[in-house]
Amino acid sequence: MNEPKFTRTASVFTMNCIVEVDIRASPEIVWNLLSDAKGFPQWNSTITAIEGEIREGERLKLHVPGTSRTFSPKVSGVVPARRMVWSDGVAPIFRGVRTFALTPRSSVSTAFTMEERFSGLMFALTKRMLPDFGPIFVAYANDLRREAERVASAGER
Repeated sequence: MNEPKFTRTASVFTMNCIVEVDIRASPEIVWNLLSDAKGFPQWNSTITAIEGEIREGERLKLHVPGTSRTFSPKVSGVVPARRMVWSDGVAPIFRGVRTFALTPRSSVSTAFTMEERFSGLMFALTKRMLPDFGPIFVAYANDLRREAERVASAGER
C-alpha cells in the first residue's frame, strides 16, 4: 500500500508541513473531491464542515474535530485539477498558507501534495500550542486517497 510521506521543517519564525501521496485516480477525480465543500466531511475525517464554496476569491469557514474554533481561509491561485491555495492570517503577525498540488503521473494516477507554511512574529510565541500536524496531514492524505480510488474503481466522476 502507498503510504503518505510527511515532512516538517521549522525555524524560529516559520514552519512547513508537507504530505505527499500517490493516488490511483485521475487529477479530475481528486480535484472534484477537493473542490466540493459540502461533500468534504463525508470522506475527510479532519474536517467536520465547510461553509462556502471552494472557488477563487471565496472565504471559507472550516470546522475541524477537537476545537470549537472556526478557520476562515481565503481561496486563491485556483487552477482546476492542478492547484489551489487556502490562506488565513495577517503577515507579518501570523499567517498560514496551505497549497494543494495535483501532478498527473499517468491518465489514472495523480501525485497529491499538501503543504502548509506557518509564519510570522507570533508564530515564535504560539508554535508550542500548535498540534502535531503529522497525524492530521497523513489522515487527510489517506482519506483523500481512499475516496478518490473508490470513486475511480466505481467508474464515478
